[in-house]
Amino acid sequence: MAKKSLIAREKKRKKLEENFYLIRRYPTKEMSKARSLSESWEIQGKLEALPRNSAPTRLHRRCFATGRPRGNYRHFGLSRHAVREMVHQCLLPGATRSSW
Repeated sequence: MAKKSLIAREKKRKKLEENFYLIRRYPTKEMSKARSLSESWEIQGKLEALPRNSAPTRLHRRCFATGRPRGNYRHFGLSRHAVREMVHQCLLPGATRSSW
């Protein structure tokens, strides 16, 4: 199980990303249309003024069962450990466990 503080931090980042989505999207569109270097610097300054944690690249997928940040399957939203346990308990239909 992940630390509660890390999970809370990730939720805070997700909320910030949702709040600043449109505000962050507009200057990035303007950046491609900038004609001079000074214009692009001005637009870059606007982007830098936004909170860092509002950037979508700062988000990580976490397992919703355990909070584990690594080894996640996008389709299930679970980490590999949780998927394995669920397959062994026959909770995921269509998944077969392999043993050799």
